[in-house]
Amino acid sequence: MSPTATESTTKREIAVEIPAEEVSRETQNLILKYQKLARIPGFRKGHAPASIIKQRYAEDLKSEVVEVLVPRYFRKEAERLGVVPVSQPRVTDLHIHDGEPLRFKASFEVMPTIRPEGYKNLPVEKKEIVVTDEEVQQSLDGLRERQATFTAIEGRALADGDYAQVSLDGEPKEVDEETKPVHMDEVLVEVGGKNTMPEFTEHLRGAAAGDERTFDVTYPADSSDQRLAGKTFTYKVKVQAIKKKHLPELNDQFAKELGEFADLEEVKKRIREGMESERKHAAEHEAKDKLMAELVKRNEFEVPEALVDHQIDVRLERGLRALQAQGMKAEDIKKMDFARLRAGQRDQALQEVKASLLLDRIAEEEKIDVSDAEIDREVEALALQTKQSTEAVRARLTQDGALDRIRSRIRNEKTLDFLYRQSA
Repeated sequence: MSPTATESTTKREIAVEIPAEEVSRETQNLILKYQKLARIPGFRKGHAPASIIKQRYAEDLKSEVVEVLVPRYFRKEAERLGVVPVSQPRVTDLHIHDGEPLRFKASFEVMPTIRPEGYKNLPVEKKEIVVTDEEVQQSLDGLRERQATFTAIEGRALADGDYAQVSLDGEPKEVDEETKPVHMDEVLVEVGGKNTMPEFTEHLRGAAAGDERTFDVTYPADSSDQRLAGKTFTYKVKVQAIKKKHLPELNDQFAKELGEFADLEEVKKRIREGMESERKHAAEHEAKDKLMAELVKRNEFEVPEALVDHQIDVRLERGLRALQAQGMKAEDIKKMDFARLRAGQRDQALQEVKASLLLDRIAEEEKIDVSDAEIDREVEALALQTKQSTEAVRARLTQDGALDRIRSRIRNEKTLDFLYRQSA
């Protein structure tokens, strides 16, 4: 066993020889199997001579001998040499002849030897978290908006600040497979509102209950709704009623109606704490990303391509699930250029694999482990989320080998927390 010509730390090639008697024994076993099943003219099923079977199925017998013996003896030789393959072996120089040992070479990848350096003095940016009174007030105003009530107005036409309760039908000017008609009942449209399309305000202003209006609306190319972006729709809108919005007063009674709050000050305090916690989490996540990027930068080592390919698969699968959740059709997904997508994911996948390998080694150095209680909590959370029994979830995770992945993820998270806490 020796590294390749480029002195790779992850690529190995070994030469394996399988004794001739072992090849002969396996060949005879296969001949017996073929004799029981083969239908050869001139012989009853199961009674064809071994010599005929061997002659007629020579290539099939060789292929099966290779399929059975090569993986078995590759594993034995790898174990004898003390190497742990992380990729499927690529078999070359295969020689199989009657009465001779079966010889082959196997190329494969192994884990690199990693000695993490510079992880005890990683720089980390710990931002001061500030939430202003104005931000708390804005959040409070949002709660107030959600508690708003509406009353009908009669005897006059729609004016700015009013809400038109309408039913509407919209037809796209240019019909295609992706652009569908729009139909909505009892929608509230704020006349002159900052989030209202100008065309709605222009054509609804001055309308009375019972009036109908037909007009075109062209949506901007950067519209948040991709189904409407850059499209023009012809809307037929009927005004059902004119309504006025009433916001609740910001007082202790409002606080009590929101939930278990003693007064308005407690609501403000809870809002501030929630915003601080959210920003602290976001800042910590960003800081940890930068910390890991610096750790990877400080440690150069070769990574097995098999691990990078697997991580690319994980990233692509995650991305495709997100596209499907957003409504992309299966036939559209099949048309995607997966070779280009894989190439685009490679750099990030490589960094993620390096980071994971480094965290594994640091966990070993620092004796960071995951307790059974931590695994139990994760399983219980999954059971609650999927509305299954804890026993059923554990059995499925064990069968899928997912428990080990969960343990590895938790261990990496704990190691990253350790690096974050002990960094300057």
